[in-house]
This record gives sequence, structure tokens and C-alpha cells, in this order.
Amino acid sequence: MARIPATIITGFLGAGKTSLIRHLLSHADGKRIALLINEFGDVGVDGEILKACGAPSCGQDDIIELANGCICCTVADDFLPAIEKLLAREPMPDHIIVETSGLALPKPLVKAFAWPDIKAAVTVDGVVTVLDASALAAGRIADDLAALEAQRAADETLDHESPIEELFEEQLGCADLVILNKMDLVGAQGPALLAQVQPMIRPGAQIIQVEGAKVDPAVALGIAAAAEDDLDSRPSHHDDGHEHDHEDFETFVVELGPLVSQDGIAALSAAIADLVAAHPIYRIKGFADVAGKPMRLTLQGVGPRLESYFDRPWQPDETRATRLVVIGAHGLDQAAIAQRLQGAVATLEAAQ
Repeated sequence: MARIPATIITGFLGAGKTSLIRHLLSHADGKRIALLINEFGDVGVDGEILKACGAPSCGQDDIIELANGCICCTVADDFLPAIEKLLAREPMPDHIIVETSGLALPKPLVKAFAWPDIKAAVTVDGVVTVLDASALAAGRIADDLAALEAQRAADETLDHESPIEELFEEQLGCADLVILNKMDLVGAQGPALLAQVQPMIRPGAQIIQVEGAKVDPAVALGIAAAAEDDLDSRPSHHDDGHEHDHEDFETFVVELGPLVSQDGIAALSAAIADLVAAHPIYRIKGFADVAGKPMRLTLQGVGPRLESYFDRPWQPDETRATRLVVIGAHGLDQAAIAQRLQGAVATLEAAQ
């Protein structure tokens, strides 16, 4: 039997990995795609976003969320059993997509596919690295470096306290395809960005420039790199097995009442901006119940910005609720943060 192809998608927080996967799922042309999502925090928000995409090629049972830490640090405990679970499914998937967290080292994950029990059934079709062109144009390798530090702190299993710049090199050095995303935001800087990234990729890797993470599945899937057999061409700073320490973190959940109108989004956004300025908060994410709306509102706060969109209808057997996960440095004043968020919603309710 032909081995099932697997695509590893890597890139920093905010680069567009989830948007890319949603696009691939919605244009799968009947191909059955299974997902392994490397989430962190108390609530699997990224996994929930993908489950809500509505693509017939990927049902909820085809998504496995690995929430126990950086995927490259928990290969034996989490990743390999997850792959074995997918291989036991009937019917088996036509393609597997693995979305790593922004801090994962791609090469150890590629190595895991060379384990005999896995290699007999699965091959790494390609490693795809998503870059945020707008951040690069502003002189940063990621849109919000503080949020990356939050990811680092939020993972107790992380054993590679790599500098962010080093992780950037790791992701580019292992990639078969590099996606320069958000090119619509960089204007005339496009050619300069391409010239900046080109020397950093491995020989034979390709770079494409896109908007909104819209990549033809025929380009992203079907690379046929067999990366597990090509490890020597993918040098890593960690080939010597060097390990590093990690910092403490804090994450907690805030339950809020329904947002009584669209004004609630603006109120929450203002509250988040205030909190980020006053507390070491790196990321806020979750879902919201907007009164009178049949759709669930997805909220993602990175730094002082809050992005929101309606992702799917509330299900008949689902409890409508507004629930936010707050991630930040150890020692957060949880009471003050919760009070500010709750106060933003309560003020609107009183004004109605």
C-alpha cells in the first residue's frame, strides 16, 4: 500500500497557519484530511476554530489536539500515539496535516516519522513554513514577540529555550515550501522581503507569496519530499542534543456574560488594550455569546489588538457562553484582570 502523505506546517503565532489549514480543508476536493493540532493553554481554541470550518473533508473525529506541550518535545508521549490512532481509523485519511506551535523545532518531528512503525505507513510529504510578511517588513520576524514569549512560558514540557531568531532559522532551514503570507500589507517592499528570505532557505526549497494564506492545495500538498529520508540536508542548531531551561507562566479562564451588542466587541478590545499596558499579558483568546446572534463569535487578542469573527452557529445542545483564556507571565493579578474584562461587559449591559 502507498504510504499516507503528511504535511508539517510550522510558523510563528499570527503568521497564518490556521488560516492556511482552513483554506486547504475548504478546497480539499473530496480528499479526506486528518489534522494534528499542537495547542497550548486551558482551552483548545485553535482546535475549535478548525472544527468549526465546516469542510466536509475533515470532520471533528478527524482532528486530534495535542495539548500537552510543544510537539517536538513530547514525540513519544503524544505525537506517535496520535499518529497510530489515525492509522487505526476506518477509512484511513488520504492526507495528514500537522500544525505545530510557533516554538516547535521541525526537525525532531520529521525524525519521528522515520520510526519503523510510522515510516511503514506515513511519509512526510513536505515541511511548510508560514511567514508574516507584514511583520518582516516592519523589521520583526513575528507580529508580536511578547506573544511568542508567552507560548514559551506556557509550555512546561519545552526543553529548547531557543532564541526566537534561532527558531526562525530552524523553521526556514527545514522547510520544503516557504509561504510569505500577508503580501497585501507590504506594498512595494515585496521584492526586498523575497531577497531577504531567499538566502535563508535550504537548496531546492520554494518560496511563494500570497494574501490571506490562500495557497492552492496542489502547491502545498503533494510536494513528495519524503523529508524523513532527507534529514542531513536540514541542519539544526540542536543536532548536538543541547537542551535549555524554561520560564514559569500563568494561564487562567475568565467567564463573562453575553455581549449585548456589537459594541461589546469594542468594549472588550479597549479593556484588553488597557490590561496589556498594565499587566504582562501576552495573549487572550476564546469565544463569545453575542445576544440576538445565532453565530458564535471567535475572539483572538494578540498584544493590545483584538480580532473577532463569527465562525459557526451555536449548536442546539451547546451552552452559549463567553469564555476567555488569558495567558501571561507568572504572577498575573488574576482578580484585577477578570474584574476589568467583566466590567467592560457589565457597563454595556447597564447601558441597554
